[in-house]
Formats: sequence, C-alpha cells, structure tokens
Amino acid sequence: MMCRLLFAITLGAAACSRSAPPQPPSPSAIVTEPAKARTWIAAGAAVIDVRTADEYARGHLPNAVNIPVQELPSQLAEVDRLVAGDKARPIVVYCAAGGRAAKAKRALDAAGYAQVVNGGGLGDLAEAPR
Repeated sequence: MMCRLLFAITLGAAACSRSAPPQPPSPSAIVTEPAKARTWIAAGAAVIDVRTADEYARGHLPNAVNIPVQELPSQLAEVDRLVAGDKARPIVVYCAAGGRAAKAKRALDAAGYAQVVNGGGLGDLAEAPR
C-alpha cells in the first residue's frame, strides 16, 4: 500500500514538473506605465485624456486634451496637431483605470505614433486632479 501511495505521489510530481512553460501576456492585456508616463509628462509629452467629456470636466491633468476613446479614430488630425506633425513625439494617454487608455494606445500605435504610453488612470498620475 505504501509503495502504491509513494508511486502515485512521485508520478503526480513528475506530471507537474512537465507543465507547459509560462505564456507571454496576450496582446489584449492591459499594460499601464504610470511612472514612465509621469516622467514623459514632466519632459513635455502630449497628454490625452480619453475619458468622456463629463469625466474630464470633473477633473483632469493640467495640459491634458480630452479626446474620448470612441472619438479617437476620427480625431487623429487633432492628435497630429498636438504633436506638431511629429509622430515620434511622446504621447501619454490615460483614462479612469487604464482600459480605455489601452485601446487608445493600440489605435495610436496602429496610426504610426512611435512613442505612446498608457499612463493608467487619472489617480495613477496625479494626487489631486485639476
């Protein structure tokens, strides 16, 4: 009986050790980088608040321009104006928690903007919204 139990435990341990290697995060995973975003903002990056106009009116970062994420595809000319036509200029996008900013980052990346960071939520970037 002890031998069977020991064999079963050994077999189970061997099966666990042969598990698949960890997979990289999926492309749809939300990656926020508030520390990097704060550094970029301090250095003069363009800042886009992708929340709704009502959310923006209740508080936002200084110098942030409000372009709601659902309007971003039709407002790329405004983004181009913000970066003075330089698609290599850093852009920080943020929302309430990072999800909408992740969508905005993907859209801007696809439009050819080379340096876009998801700052996460407003609370991640500022102690007190203005």
